[in-house]
Amino acid sequence: MIRRKQMKQAALKANNGENMLLQVNQLSTRFLTERGKVTAVDKISFQVNKGEIIGIVGESGSGKSVMSQSILRLLDYTDEVEYDGEVLFQQLDLLSASTAQLRKIRGADISMIFQDPLSSLNPVYTIGNQLEEVLRLHLKLSRKAARLKAIELLRLTGIPSPEVRVKEYPHQLSGGMQQRVMIAMALACEPQLLIADEPTTALDVTIQAQILQLILQLREKIGMAVLFITHDLGVVSELCTSVKVMYLGQIVEESSTAKLFERPLHPYTQGLLRSMPQLDGDREQPLHVIKGTVPSLLDVPAGCRFATRCPFANMQCSKEEPPMEIVDSNHRVKCWRVREINDMGKGATAYVH
Repeated sequence: MIRRKQMKQAALKANNGENMLLQVNQLSTRFLTERGKVTAVDKISFQVNKGEIIGIVGESGSGKSVMSQSILRLLDYTDEVEYDGEVLFQQLDLLSASTAQLRKIRGADISMIFQDPLSSLNPVYTIGNQLEEVLRLHLKLSRKAARLKAIELLRLTGIPSPEVRVKEYPHQLSGGMQQRVMIAMALACEPQLLIADEPTTALDVTIQAQILQLILQLREKIGMAVLFITHDLGVVSELCTSVKVMYLGQIVEESSTAKLFERPLHPYTQGLLRSMPQLDGDREQPLHVIKGTVPSLLDVPAGCRFATRCPFANMQCSKEEPPMEIVDSNHRVKCWRVREINDMGKGATAYVH
């Protein structure tokens, strides 16, 4: 089992400007639809330090994947998207970078593991062809060296008989193996930043632990940072050095992992944590569910975006958008009533059945 203490050592080193790898300033992503522009990511700001593993959590529809793809401008394939803000990487603003500059960075300095491997792998090329293309393009390896490296990468990600699998096509592999191929491709060039969008969802727990250990080894070896997007709060608690909670395109709470799990402040975060099954809990007690659903981007509520589902919302919450408030060191939350709720101890009991 991977231990939390081993996973978080690098976070102690990532505490000054020299270690900053990525700076996101007021990032917004908008899509043009038949009903007008909708904002999927709304003025998000954060930084990523070398060796840091940041968990990005939230329900489906919170904007996690759109935010991660916006960093590398992977949504440029459509003319119906526009960005605002800055995404600074090595003094270069990726939002204004040329196509040639982005090609050098994508897959080499910044890699991404996508949620759906089958739609990301090319069905007419073998696994080996696709892995070798990355290695030859960015590392300038010979064809023979690239094939050997591809086989080794498949072995590291737990694929049996990699010498055989490297010659197969994506449709010949199971969903779990396809996901491991995507992980191997993302880690091939030992990137400085890995954006992992639900990277272990299709994997069994043994392979999941193996992949997480591989990510940690690269972090220790080259100082690789990770943006880890997931619904699995258990993995977040063990893997990540800090957490950002997203809701309807905004970050509503951010903190160190330990502090967030010990004392969640935003009602939404409290609801997410109460939705986790407890091994030592009452099995006859129904699992908590946050009432309602994430609203449509075409119908974003006024004021606090969580107000329509929040048990503590008042008139101010429904009319005025709260600022991101610094509660204490490295812990910020976007809620009008956060101090009142938590000072009264309501946060601890709000979601008890």
